[in-house]
Amino acid sequence: MTEPYLDQLETRPHEAREAAQFGLLASFLQNTVAQCDGWAAHLQGCDLASVESRDDLAKLPLLRKSSLKDLQSHRPPFGGFATREPGRLGRTFMSPGPIFEPEGLGRDWWRSARALYAMGVRGTDVVHNTFAYHLTPGGWILDAGARALGCTVIAAGPGNTEQQLEAIERLKPTVYVGVPDYLKILLDKAKEAGKDVSSIKRAMVGGGALFPSLRKEYAERGVAVFQCYATADVGLIAYESPGPDGTVEGMIVDEGVIVEIVRPGTGDPVPNGEVGEVVVTCFNRDYPMIRLATGDLSAILAGESPCGRTNLRIKGWLGRADQTTKVKGMFVHPEQVAEVARRHPELGRLRLVVGRAGEQDVMTLKAEAGSPVAGLAEKIGDSVQAATKLRATVELVALGSLPNDGKVIADERTYG
Repeated sequence: MTEPYLDQLETRPHEAREAAQFGLLASFLQNTVAQCDGWAAHLQGCDLASVESRDDLAKLPLLRKSSLKDLQSHRPPFGGFATREPGRLGRTFMSPGPIFEPEGLGRDWWRSARALYAMGVRGTDVVHNTFAYHLTPGGWILDAGARALGCTVIAAGPGNTEQQLEAIERLKPTVYVGVPDYLKILLDKAKEAGKDVSSIKRAMVGGGALFPSLRKEYAERGVAVFQCYATADVGLIAYESPGPDGTVEGMIVDEGVIVEIVRPGTGDPVPNGEVGEVVVTCFNRDYPMIRLATGDLSAILAGESPCGRTNLRIKGWLGRADQTTKVKGMFVHPEQVAEVARRHPELGRLRLVVGRAGEQDVMTLKAEAGSPVAGLAEKIGDSVQAATKLRATVELVALGSLPNDGKVIADERTYG
């Protein structure tokens, strides 16, 4: 029988974990400031030598993920927050924004092997990775973890569904990796085309919410699906792991980070169980992150996981603290809706409504139009796609009919 845990860190007592992490934190913070101009400016005046507890950590200022773009433009390429120059890295990425992210030279630099191991992936598995490998780090994050476990990885990337089905039928991958919705597309298209994709028995998904109805559908089709929560700035944050009966209860925080849940708009931790913004401190010596405010919402879940792992648990992704939301694995920002408005000055208020249809994310742009001309909706739809890289249905409504509440993105999906 294989070892159920990747290492002993996963099952150490909570008190031992806290003592180990906060015993390292003060020196880590001081070394980071000494090496990084950006962090030195951001943490100027803070007594870093005395940070020895969660209460001490909560006194440090947040670094908002949404501010990285501007900070990097003043101190290219990484805002003064990386300890290594671009020529001493393994890879450099550019996420939408643009925001630039480094990858160091270490094995499993993003720490994703822990998430894959917890869902049962071992070295004999073949992993079909549909996360993007182009410019953004999504594909590389899970690729590194899978290869660290000894797996063979099919570097599929997104799209080209017919070619992917051909690869799956011939190469027989046992694990799917990618956004939650794309697995359904593959399974549905395979059924239509008569392709055998039955080798896929497990899936690791991220980049968007896994809705309970979709997880249930996958289970009925013979695929056990688990989620990981990772970002380009810190790598793995949390992951799901099944209990003895196969059920999943929350997401377990990774051993390489400290997670806080704070009241949105502040850096103040909320009581356990209360929904707030996810803030992450990451012990990465190439690209340290200290109290990074992700903009994501979650809550601390009481107790320990039935699987035996003892770290803090969170409830998973519960939406965004701001109006930014994820659609089909991509962030959609209020600024992108504003870009559509700039392209069509004849319109009144706009509201982008995000929902679900047929277990897929869908967008509808409601646009106030006084006297719409023929073809206006189609032109607006083209502008939405240009701004967001996603398609949307356009619904023209009367002037003054949308609420005057400042909201331009309304996420109407229900998170379980």
